[in-house]
Amino acid sequence: VRLVESGGGLVQAGDSLRLSCAASAGTHSSQAMVWFRRGSGGEREFVAAIRGSTVNYSDSVKGRFTVSRDNAKNTMTLQMNTLKPEDTAVYYCALGSLPSSQARLYNTWGQGTRVTVSS
Repeated sequence: VRLVESGGGLVQAGDSLRLSCAASAGTHSSQAMVWFRRGSGGEREFVAAIRGSTVNYSDSVKGRFTVSRDNAKNTMTLQMNTLKPEDTAVYYCALGSLPSSQARLYNTWGQGTRVTVSS
């Protein structure tokens, strides 16, 4: 399965963006699809995960970001509202068996899409 992210760009603080992750093959709701991001710090930071009807968010994005998926279309989206400069990063989607905030547990990754939020 290949994952392809899209929707990144340059926005101002307070704006919104919608990221998408498209899978090349069928995904099942029992699989976890996850968003991570890598900012200037270099480490991949957990953002959000969805598996079945269960969603999880990092504290830094809770209340501002919403993750959803359409298994019929093999896509996952991340609606990002009230963006802050600290949200600037390359955003990656990943596919795995169980939702986890640990990037090392995922073997299937997209190439990333860059989000830049100016102040």
